[in-house]
Amino acid sequence: MEPLITLKDIGRKYVIGTEIIHALKSVTLSINKGEFVALMGPSGSGKSTLMNILGCLDTPTKGEYWLNGVNVSHMTDNELAEVRNQEIGFVFQTFNLLPRNTALDNVALPLVYAGISKEARLERARQNLVNVGLGNRVDHKPNELSGGQRQRVAVARALINNPSIILADEPTGNLDTKTSIEIMGLIEDIHAKGNTIILVTHEEDIAKHAHRIVRMRDGLIENDFANTDIQRVERQVAAV
Repeated sequence: MEPLITLKDIGRKYVIGTEIIHALKSVTLSINKGEFVALMGPSGSGKSTLMNILGCLDTPTKGEYWLNGVNVSHMTDNELAEVRNQEIGFVFQTFNLLPRNTALDNVALPLVYAGISKEARLERARQNLVNVGLGNRVDHKPNELSGGQRQRVAVARALINNPSIILADEPTGNLDTKTSIEIMGLIEDIHAKGNTIILVTHEEDIAKHAHRIVRMRDGLIENDFANTDIQRVERQVAAV
């Protein structure tokens, strides 16, 4: 079976004045449908650049990116926007909710661009809020919700188009420990239903929820482990 995501020798450079910065040097990676992958690395490792390319928010300077059998490496901004809306659900650290809109309207928003009728949009949005445990908060605005509830709204919105991938960028970065555990439990439930999840995090305990950890350094993949392998090595080291 063809992987959901295939990256071949992906590079991304930025020209700032006279300086050329190679944010990604050469990244080759494949992710299968239904995987739960954590992307880790220190600041400046290239993980944010890679996430932007995976999320079709940016295009590579070199190499190829195949998503669901389509080469998206050289698409125009409009074509990328269409791919994003159909294929990718985003969950951000800062929630990115519209402050004047209710939870229901925030979740329904991506369906406006998909040309779905208002009645159908709101019905689907309402069901998605029920699914993330916020059926009693549909008419609340973001400032009337806790941080964890706002992130649940963001997760419901990310799922509204039945995307191929959920891209979660530091989804617990603004949350306390208890709420972080709840949100990661929610993301695990979503993965259990068959969704492919790519989680960007710098927190080891958050990354442990993933089944595979890809570590980056200096624009390259440093290592790529199944999480069980890492835990096995840790246990062996601890036993020595």
